[in-house]
Formats: sequence, C-alpha cells, structure tokens
Amino acid sequence: MSEDKNELNQASKKNDTSNEKKLDVTDGAKLKKLETDINNEKKDTLSAESKKSLSDSNNKDPKLLDDEKTLSQSDQEKTKINQKNTQINTENQVEQNSIVKNTSNKGSKTLTGPANKTKKVNNLENKQNDAKFNNSEPNSKVNEQPEYIEKLVSINRVAKVVKGGRRFSFAALVVVGDGNGMVGHGKGKAKEVPEAIKKATDEAKTRMIRVPLRQGRTLHHDIRGRFDSGKVYLRSAPSGTGVIAGGPMRAVFEALGIQDIVAKSVGTSNPHNMVRATFEALKVASSPKIIAARRGLKINEITKRRKVSQGGVEGAKN
Repeated sequence: MSEDKNELNQASKKNDTSNEKKLDVTDGAKLKKLETDINNEKKDTLSAESKKSLSDSNNKDPKLLDDEKTLSQSDQEKTKINQKNTQINTENQVEQNSIVKNTSNKGSKTLTGPANKTKKVNNLENKQNDAKFNNSEPNSKVNEQPEYIEKLVSINRVAKVVKGGRRFSFAALVVVGDGNGMVGHGKGKAKEVPEAIKKATDEAKTRMIRVPLRQGRTLHHDIRGRFDSGKVYLRSAPSGTGVIAGGPMRAVFEALGIQDIVAKSVGTSNPHNMVRATFEALKVASSPKIIAARRGLKINEITKRRKVSQGGVEGAKN
C-alpha cells in the first residue's frame, strides 16, 4: 500500500511541473504578442501624424501665404527707406561742411538750392550766439572783481589785561590799490594774524579814493598833508626819478601806481599817522581837467600858464 501511495504522489508531482511549464510558455508568448502590437500601433500613429502634417502643409490657405509674402515685402521696403534716410543724412552733412568752408572763405563762392537755406539758418544761429556772447561779456566783467595790490604796512601785537592775566591779539594796517590811481587803507584786529589782515583788506577796499595822476606816473603838483602829529610833503618828479619815500608812504605810492615822486615825512614815525597824513595830502590833489571844470576854462589855457611859469623859474635859476 505504501508503495502505491508513493507512486501516485510522484505521478501527481510530474503532472504539476508539466502544467507549470505549459503555463510559463503560454504567458511568455502572450507578452511578446502584446509588445509587438504596441510597437505596431506606435508606428501607425507616427506615420498618420506625418501624413497629416504633409497634407496640412500642402493644403495651406492661400491667404496665409499672401500675408507672409506681404510681410516680407514690407520688411524689404523698410530696409530700403532706412537706406534712403541714411543717404539723405550723409548728403546733408556734406552740404553743411561745404557751407562752413564757404563761410570761412568770406562767402567768395555762391551756393544754390537748399544749400542757400541752410546757409541762412547757420548765419542766423551764429548771429544769435554772438549776441548772447556779447551780452554775457559785461556780466562776466561785473562778476569779475579787479585784481588789487595789497601791501601790509605794519602788524602789532596788542595785549588786553583782564583778571586772569593778559589776552593777546594782533592789529594790522594794510594799504590796497589797483595800480592805476585807486588806493585805500584799513586796519583790523583779531586773535590771529591772517584774520586781522583779512579784516584790514576788506576795510581798505571799501574806503578807496581816486587820485589824478600826470601821465600815469606822478602827481600834477606838490602837496602838503597833515594828520595829528603826522606831517608829510609830496613833490612831483620827472621820469626816471623813482619812488623816493620811506616806510609806510612807499607802500601807499606802490599801491597807487606812482613811479616818480619825492616824499618826506617831517612829523611822527607812527605808521598809522603817516599813512593817514599821506591820504589827506592825496585827497587834496587835483589836475588841470578838474581846475578847468571848476573855473569854466579850457584845459589848454591852464597848461599854457603852467609852461610859462616853469619857463620863468628856469630863467631865474640860470
């Protein structure tokens, strides 16, 4: 009995293995068929799409084609217009250059056509620019301050006594002139030297006087000036004499622009009083023009009298 059972079991096992092998074969065949079917479908869809695209390209609307052609033509026209504009601009530049050359040659050559119009426009622009430039010149002259000759006459250290000690400051005396008949003096006091000099120069510029000069080099006549204890004598001199003066008076004459003069200080040697006495003398200075206007005479009459008096003096000396 046991042997029969074993045989039956072996037979059943063989049948099972054979059935499994059959199933595996059938499954593999089915998978291969499915793969081939899928690949064929893909190929069919691709071929159909390519055919449709070809048919669409062949069956395009004529309107679309015409639109594309018109667009390409408009692009070409734009390029042509741009080229024409560039040519016109270059021609205008050449004409303007020729106009400039002709104007530099004082208009010896005559221009015709549009060149004449451009020439007129350029001439008007040049006239306007010249007028603006001429109008701006006086404004620039007003804005530009004349250059002054600054002479430091003296600087002194001053002390102020307070409860805690002494406080020092500096006093400066400055003479300012333009070298052409204008001169002024001023004083300034500050705790530092530069500030004192600046204050003095500002005051001198605000207190300037005009002095008439003979030929721009000397005085017209001799003068005597006095301020407090300062006494000064100023005498005109011939050309080549130079400035014969001492100390503070020399600074005044150099700033004034005098080249030939003889001066003498008789009184104090205090620079403030000497400078003020010199200015008092220069304020009294006059010229033949001023005297003629005052007396109602001509300048020639006054200068003749001066020549006659000078000739009499020379004869008396001889």
